[in-house]
Amino acid sequence: MPPPPSKPVLPSGLGLSALAALALLVTSSGVFVRDEQRAPARAAAAAAPAGADESRIPPPTQRITDQAFSAGTRGVALRPARRTAQAAAPAHGAAAVTTADPNDGRRIHSFYFTRGVYSSGTSGYRRFDSWATDFPKSDRQFLIVLQRLVDIDAYELEHPVRLDDPELRRFPFLYLLEVGYLRMTPAEVKGLREYLLAGGFAMVDDFWGSREWANFEAEIRRVLPEYPIVEIPLDHPIFKMVYRIDEILQVPMIGNIRSGRTWEQDGYVPHVRGIFDDQERLLVAINWNTDLGDAWEWAEQPDYPMKYSNFALQMGVNFVIYAMSH
Repeated sequence: MPPPPSKPVLPSGLGLSALAALALLVTSSGVFVRDEQRAPARAAAAAAPAGADESRIPPPTQRITDQAFSAGTRGVALRPARRTAQAAAPAHGAAAVTTADPNDGRRIHSFYFTRGVYSSGTSGYRRFDSWATDFPKSDRQFLIVLQRLVDIDAYELEHPVRLDDPELRRFPFLYLLEVGYLRMTPAEVKGLREYLLAGGFAMVDDFWGSREWANFEAEIRRVLPEYPIVEIPLDHPIFKMVYRIDEILQVPMIGNIRSGRTWEQDGYVPHVRGIFDDQERLLVAINWNTDLGDAWEWAEQPDYPMKYSNFALQMGVNFVIYAMSH
């Protein structure tokens, strides 16, 4: 039996009142913890994609460096197991990623909310790291809620891992967002393909409209050219893992909420699409024309509608538990 979840760490910049608001959101807003809803996470939490090197036991831990944005780059230090060499940064202006000492004295957890670090294109005249959108507050606030909703031993901080890092295969769940600007290197394409075919699961989020869809579709075709992209029907198990989802809501970014609309660009209708393998295993769940991560990030804000934050949290929980149990 895995050890009990560790005490969540209060995210930097997240005040006590905000944390209390998140606790209230969990207990009194319709996102309930019920015995019959507890997911099979404890039994499945140790699952990892086939081929992962379990002998390399200390999992990565991270810290956000003090390096400010410079030429469109956010500095992130990763601490993978038994790796001390400086890692080369991904091409095309993606984040500078370094490696350091093993596990910083932290114990191993059963679940890490792993955010994919990938190479990205440009926005206007500047290069930027689209993988780092809403980072790290979104990840941390989702984890605060996750640990209170399901019986899972989750690491409470952010966990960015590069797509071309072999360590990625140790973590069954991968979060990719803002993929309208995705520009993967050949090594990243290879790494993501091997991860997914070995048993990994990717949740895609926060991209909008036909232009960004076209870019993502072209990039994911490089990874999985043999499998089609299809709509995931509402009777699929992923919509029933912990919470029953009967309707796909369009979750807006907080700026659009304040302007009275939910859509961006020409992305008027939300979709949850998927890529399945030959055995009907869901490899990639694609949330298009919606922004679940923004709802996680701003769930404690009084002016962010609870119906969207609840829905986003329920979807996130379902995706995590699906990844850990399939």
